[in-house]
Amino acid sequence: MLRLLRGFQDRPAQTLYSREIGNDGPPIAFLPGVGGTTRYWAGRVLPLARTNRLILIDLLGFGRSPKPWIRYTVERHVQEIHRVLDGRGPVSLVGHSFGAIAALAFAARYPDLVERLVLLSLPYFGSEERALAHFRRSPSPDRWVMTNIVFAAVTCIVTRRIMRRVLPRLQPDMPRDVLEDLVQHTWRSFTSTLWEGVYRHDLARDAGRLPDRITVLLLHGDRDPTAPLEGVRRLSAGRAGWTLQVLPGVDHHPMLRDPARCLAGINAWTGA
Repeated sequence: MLRLLRGFQDRPAQTLYSREIGNDGPPIAFLPGVGGTTRYWAGRVLPLARTNRLILIDLLGFGRSPKPWIRYTVERHVQEIHRVLDGRGPVSLVGHSFGAIAALAFAARYPDLVERLVLLSLPYFGSEERALAHFRRSPSPDRWVMTNIVFAAVTCIVTRRIMRRVLPRLQPDMPRDVLEDLVQHTWRSFTSTLWEGVYRHDLARDAGRLPDRITVLLLHGDRDPTAPLEGVRRLSAGRAGWTLQVLPGVDHHPMLRDPARCLAGINAWTGA
């Protein structure tokens, strides 16, 4: 299995699936996390469309976007996002979880295309070893899915083929549209994005490359078991133009648990 995760030919993908909502105002692009799609945002950010053009994107390997047999590195995700946003900027970028990683990486590589950043539940561990150590403390079965690549792949296959219709019953606290889209990926796109993009990517380097003019708002729940609050506190400490807003009682999904506060933060930060 580990050999299958290395050495793939890097083939070009078709354009990512995207939706646009709103008028011809300033553009705001939204990037979901692993397993998320445009529907993660669509029903929740509509108030921003009154004065902005919203660009909702399915990341490579997820939702209705292409799912090539490749290594899903941050560089490759950024390359495909650039194909969608080039010529539309400068844009404000809003990302959730891995989408926040991709947004920060995109801004570090294409600063002229980015106005400002809003990053929800940004996962930062500092190294693969620290990431795996964190998830080994999680309750089962999350511990196995997040730390064992073979178990994660099998879980993806089983979920797509068997569990898609019962997930809403197993997780009643999650919106149905979000749960329905959790199966719109492959075991390859899930495991590779998680290991290459979350565990192994040097997020601190991207933060250091970001120009001072691009301001960053971090929205983070104080009960987030997936992206520990201390990690984002460590990453943002001492960085000019970075603001951390902690949301009390919120887990890894601020937009689902406290949409009003998230919309207010995005609205204030982007000038929407």
